[in-house]
Amino acid sequence: MARRQAPEATLDTVDLWWRAANYLTVGQIYLMRNPLLRHPLAPADIKPRLLGHWGTSPGLNFVYAHLNRVIVQRGIPTLYVCGPGHGGPAMVANAWLDGTYSELFPKVGQDLEGLHELMRQFSFPGGIPSHAAPETPGSINEGGELGYSLMHAYGAALDNPGLVVACVVGDGEAETGPLAASWRAHAFLSPATDGAVLPILHLNGYKIANPTLLARIPEEELVQFFRGQGYEPLLVTGGFDDEDPMRVHERMAAALDEAYGRIHDIWADARGTNGDGEADAPEGDAAPTAGEDATSAPDARPRWPMIVLRTPKGWTGPKVVDGVQVEGTFHAHQVPLAGVREDDAHRAMLEEWMRSYWPEELFDLEGRPAPGLAPLRPVGGMRMSASPHANSGMAEPLDLPVTTPFAVDTGGARTMRAGATTVFSHWLAEVMRRNPSTFRLFGPDEVASNRLQAVFDVTPRAWMEALDPADEHLGREGRVIEALSEHLMQGMLEGYLLTGRHGLLTSYEAFIHIVDSMFNQHAKWVESAHEVPWRQDIASLTYLLSSHVWRQDHNGFSHQDPGFLNVVVNKQADVVRVYLPPDANTLLATMAHCFGTTNRVNAVVAGKQLQGAWLSMDEAQAHVDAGLGVWDWAGSELGYVAGDPGASVPDAVIACAGDVPTTEAIAAAQLLRERMPRLRVRLVNVVDLMRLQDAREHPHGLSHAEFDAIFTTDRPVIFAFHGYPALIHQLTYRRMNHANIHVRGFKERGTTTTPFDMVHLNDLDRFRLALDVLERVPGLAERDGVAGLVEDWHSQRLEARAYAYEHGEDPPFVTEWEFSGR
Repeated sequence: MARRQAPEATLDTVDLWWRAANYLTVGQIYLMRNPLLRHPLAPADIKPRLLGHWGTSPGLNFVYAHLNRVIVQRGIPTLYVCGPGHGGPAMVANAWLDGTYSELFPKVGQDLEGLHELMRQFSFPGGIPSHAAPETPGSINEGGELGYSLMHAYGAALDNPGLVVACVVGDGEAETGPLAASWRAHAFLSPATDGAVLPILHLNGYKIANPTLLARIPEEELVQFFRGQGYEPLLVTGGFDDEDPMRVHERMAAALDEAYGRIHDIWADARGTNGDGEADAPEGDAAPTAGEDATSAPDARPRWPMIVLRTPKGWTGPKVVDGVQVEGTFHAHQVPLAGVREDDAHRAMLEEWMRSYWPEELFDLEGRPAPGLAPLRPVGGMRMSASPHANSGMAEPLDLPVTTPFAVDTGGARTMRAGATTVFSHWLAEVMRRNPSTFRLFGPDEVASNRLQAVFDVTPRAWMEALDPADEHLGREGRVIEALSEHLMQGMLEGYLLTGRHGLLTSYEAFIHIVDSMFNQHAKWVESAHEVPWRQDIASLTYLLSSHVWRQDHNGFSHQDPGFLNVVVNKQADVVRVYLPPDANTLLATMAHCFGTTNRVNAVVAGKQLQGAWLSMDEAQAHVDAGLGVWDWAGSELGYVAGDPGASVPDAVIACAGDVPTTEAIAAAQLLRERMPRLRVRLVNVVDLMRLQDAREHPHGLSHAEFDAIFTTDRPVIFAFHGYPALIHQLTYRRMNHANIHVRGFKERGTTTTPFDMVHLNDLDRFRLALDVLERVPGLAERDGVAGLVEDWHSQRLEARAYAYEHGEDPPFVTEWEFSGR
C-alpha cells in the first residue's frame, strides 16, 4: 500500500482528520490495549465482548471532518445532530480529536494513556454506551431509538438566528414515521428570526439486515421526493469502484460550500442584512398574517438546501471476510470481524485494516493528535463537541407573572364553576408575552380545542407556507407551533429545551400515548445527564393533557384512555412528576410550579369543561405546595387538625385525584353527610400523585407516619381516581392500610354518552362511591334505614341512565347539583 504524503491542502487535512477519526472508531470497537499498534495485535489486546457499530461510523466521521472545514473557514456556529443510532464511537472519536473530550474527562487525555482509556472504555463495563448519549460531548440526540434527530434539529434552530444545525439522518432512520413527519418542519422555521437546519441524508444502503428504501429508489425519484418536501437537494456520491477518495472530498466540500452559501443568502434576504452575525428582524413591509388582506399571501418559506450523501456501508473497512462481501453490505453494520480474539486470520485482517489509516501520520510518539490536524480544529465553543447550544443549560429562568390576577375569585364559596384550561390560558398568554424569545407552545392541532386560545391574543401560530384569508391566527413570526403529529411536536420541544429554552406540549390525553417511547427516551436522557457532572440543567418537559378520559363523552371509546400516567410513573423517581389539579386555580399554581423546575418530566392532567372552582388562589397554592390535603369543608369529620396525633379518626376516608373524580367524591361525601349525618367521613384530595409513594421511593413521597395520619391505619379508603385503579395500588402497596384501599377509576368502559353516564359506566359516580362507604364501614350496612338508602341510591343511578338515554343529556339532579356545606 502506497504511503500518503503529509497534508498540504485543506482537503488533505480533511482526509487526515477523517482517517484519524476512523482509526479511533475501529480502536474503540475492538481494542482494550495497544492503541497505537506498537506491537502486533495479540488476543489479549482485544476486548472479550465486541459491542459497537462500524457500518454508519465512517460516514459520520466524513461529515464531521468536512463541517469542521466550513466552521473554520466561515466562522458560522454549527451544531451536529447525529441521527444514526449507533454512531457513538464516531462522535466520541471526533470529540477527542477536538480536545473537548479530554477537557471534560481528564483521565482520557490526549496522550498514549488517554488513547488507551478512550478505546478501552467504549461499550465496556463501567465505561460508556455504544451510542451517542448524554455522556457524549456535543450531543443533544440520544442514539437509543431512531427517528427523532431531524425534529430535534428543528427545535434547536428555533430562536437561534445565527446557528446552523447540521443533522445527519441515517437511511434506516429515514424509514420511521417520526422522521418522515419531520421533513416538513421547515414550515415553522422563520429565516428572519430562527437558525437553519441542514439535513444530510446518509444513504449507505442498508440497515441491520435489509436494504433501505430510499437507497433503492431511482435517483430521479429521490430528487423529486425532496424537492416535493421543499428542499433543494445536493447530491454527493463516493467510495465506490476504487475511486480516488480525494474526489469525494472535493464533491462534499463543494456541496457544503453551496449549502452554507444558500443559507447565508436566505438569511440575508429575510433580514435585510448581509447575513453576517446576529440578525435583526426585518424592517419595512412584514410578511402578512392570515386575514390581513383579501388575497392569499404567498408561500414565504425559502427552499432550504439539503445534502444526500451516498457512500458504502462500512466504508474503508474490510471488503471481504471469509469469502463474504462486507463493505457495502449489511454485514458491515455492526462488527465486520467478529472472531478477532480467537481467529488469527481475523486478527491479522483487523491489524491490516487499522494500519491502512497510517496511524503514524495521525498521532505523535506520545499519542497526541498529529500537528497537521490543528488547522481543521475550530476554537473554543465553535467546536461542535463544545457547542454551547449542546450544553447551554437553561439560559435564563422564565419571567413568570403572578397567578392571582388570573385566578377565579371564588368569593369564599364552593359553588363557582370554571374551565381550568381556559383560566390557565390567559396566564399562559402573559407568560408568552413576557418571554418572547425563550418560550414556545407546541400542540398537535389541539391548542384551541384544549381551550388555550387566549394565547392567540399575544402571538399567532408560526406558519411559513401560503396564507389564505380564511385562516385564523397564522403568522410568519408566531410562537405557537401546531402540526398533527405528536411525535413532531414533542421532538421539536425536546430540541428547544435541550438547547436552553422553555416550552409546553399540550395534547389530548388519549393520544399522548403516541409518544410513549419518546417520553421514555427523554426521561432516560434526563436521568443519565444528571449523572454527567458537566451537563447543565435544562428546563423540564411539561405535558398539559386535556380533553381527558372523563370528558371525551362526545368522541367516544377511542378517545378515552388515561394510561399515560402508568407509563410516566415507571421512570426513575428523580425525573418524573404527575399532577392532577382538581380545579382552575390549582391548575394555575401547578403550572407555575412546573415552569420553575428543571431536569424533570411533568405530566399534568386538567379538564377543559366547566368544573367546580373549589379553592381560592391562596388555598390552591397551599394545596399544591402540600401535594395533598384533607378538605375538612367537604367531609363530615369534625376536629381534624393536620399533624395532630390526637386528631379524631374518621369512620371512612374518601380520597380523590383528578377533576371529575373530585367532583364525584365531594358529591358522594355530601350524600353521606345529608343522609347519614352521624357518619364521620374524611375527604382527601391528591394533586401530586407521587405523594402517595413511600418517601424512600420518591422525593415527593410521604413517610409512613404522614400517610397513616391522613389515610388512617385501619379505616376503609374509597379512592376515586382519574386513571386505571391498579396505579393507586402500585403506589401504595407498602402502606399499612393498603388492604383497606378500594379504588374506583377507569376500567375500559366507554362510549359516546353523557358525562355522568361515563362515570356511571366505570362505577366512579357519586352514588357508587357513597355505596362503597356503606358497604365497607364495618356494621354500617346492618343499621336501620341503610337498606332503604342503598336501594334509593341504586335507583338514582338507574334513573340517571334512563333519563340520559331518553333525552340525550344528564338529568337536572346531576347537571344542577351544587355543593352545600355543613
